Amino acid sequence: MIRDKHPGSGGGVHVALDELIALSAMAHGAALARERRTAALRSGTSVSRWRGRGVDFRESRIYQPGDEIRHMDWRVTARTNKPHTKLFEEEREQALLLALDCNPSMRFGTRARFKSVQAARAAALLAWMASRAGDRVGVIGFGGGVNGEVKPAGGRRGVLRVLRAIRDWDHAPDKGSNDDLSQALARMRHVLRPGMRLVLLTDGFSADAPAVLPLPQLAARHEIAVVLLRDALELHAPPPGRYAVHLGATRRIVDFADPRVRDAWVARFSQSRTRLLDECRRLGIRVVELDTDADLRQALMPLLARSRSSKVVA
Repeated sequence: MIRDKHPGSGGGVHVALDELIALSAMAHGAALARERRTAALRSGTSVSRWRGRGVDFRESRIYQPGDEIRHMDWRVTARTNKPHTKLFEEEREQALLLALDCNPSMRFGTRARFKSVQAARAAALLAWMASRAGDRVGVIGFGGGVNGEVKPAGGRRGVLRVLRAIRDWDHAPDKGSNDDLSQALARMRHVLRPGMRLVLLTDGFSADAPAVLPLPQLAARHEIAVVLLRDALELHAPPPGRYAVHLGATRRIVDFADPRVRDAWVARFSQSRTRLLDECRRLGIRVVELDTDADLRQALMPLLARSRSSKVVA
């Protein structure tokens, strides 16, 4: 495991603000790709175009099963003697909300850097790309005693506020407390506005069973992507032998020569991660698995779109 010889100095254990700022150069020529979604997915069965903020009447059409009764156009219905419903044109905020898992499990890594550091780097790159496309950027941090929020703001100043918060959360003393993903999702629901996109950066270990309840509602209203952090030692047990494992202040000797221990080790790490992956696949939420030693831009490529003018590809 990477050990922190000089706390606060970076080196794969903590993020440095200048490194997050330097990632702006990597954002050149690419932007966050927008997912093509049908109107039914975005707004139930009602057809709607999304532009910014506010709601305006657009037109009336013949009532279809599933339409909101409260949107019935009674005047047109009376005139034509056929049930009609109103359609609205809702303007949408062009903003990106990053949700950063700061739980103790993220402060782990055996290849190049901690998962927390790689997650911070990924969040910074996505923030720069969104800003280049003209989107506002905000961030929520949860777990490990972190309960912070930076409201979406535009321009370089908005990105720098996000990066400073990420740096501060990473350098904050680890209180050892865990926040479940279900709690974090409840916070996100209060922050997200129509049209805002959400990128969740987590290792999946906070994905408790109740987290699957709010995900469908969020996915129906917002474009969501998940960056799933992982380390090589979580995917495969170490070579057979006896190892000292530190869990907070507790130190244990684990015998990885025992096949049962090796199987239990892999199963322990995959349980929550698999639950989150399965639910995302069911909902059509894009997932990018990001290793601690991966090339950042290459790994995030499924979320990115090439653009000469740095505009988001619709």
